Amino acid sequence: MVDIAHRDGRAGIDAQLVERLISAQFPQWKDLPVTPVAVDGWDNRTYRLGDEMTVRLPTAEAYAPAVEKEDRWLPLLAPALPVPIPVPLAKGAPGEDFPFSWSVRRWLDGRIDVAGAEAVWDAALSATWHGDPVWFHGDIAHGNLLVKDGQLAAVIDFGTSGVGDPACDLVIAWTLFSGESREAFRAAVGQDPGTWARARGWALWKALIVLADVIDSDDEAAAVQLRVIGEVLADHRRGGSPATHR
Repeated sequence: MVDIAHRDGRAGIDAQLVERLISAQFPQWKDLPVTPVAVDGWDNRTYRLGDEMTVRLPTAEAYAPAVEKEDRWLPLLAPALPVPIPVPLAKGAPGEDFPFSWSVRRWLDGRIDVAGAEAVWDAALSATWHGDPVWFHGDIAHGNLLVKDGQLAAVIDFGTSGVGDPACDLVIAWTLFSGESREAFRAAVGQDPGTWARARGWALWKALIVLADVIDSDDEAAAVQLRVIGEVLADHRRGGSPATHR
């Protein structure tokens, strides 16, 4: 999995800045560890503060007014909603060379199952392709498959094609198929468990990248990626090869 520390610093915001802001404005929390979240958004940078809180900082002036709006409305909306929403705990002021207001909120579990995702990624890294190199398309997705009269009519966009491990072309097992159609695809492909493990790694990698881009801006697109991640993780827990699904 990508080392989240390598993404630290986007928009001039890093863990050291957050530590300075907390120490200066909320010294009661200054000894708690500050770490980047595994899946970050675009409008804001989010950090874990200890085990129970998050710190959320706008990345540009256009996003800064949302701090005040959410601090005002989230407590009013929460009692009327059927699911938990963020709980504002404190509002920070500009300081330490950071020009906007920012917020501290209670941590909510469940964006993704981090331990499960790490298990999928570890399994993918430990599986090795032992066959001869074969041609792969590299981007088998619904937008690159043309259908006519209910049949596959053409495949387009070969810009990422190459020769090697075909696991990357199996990602549609989770991004396109489900239920009986997924099982039919698995049976037709007939690959070994290691290839399916690497395919789950490819699917998880792509879904996490897309989710990070849309989670704060497109709820529908984020829901699609969260569904893919959930099904990949569930598939790994079940064993994930055709033989275990018959």
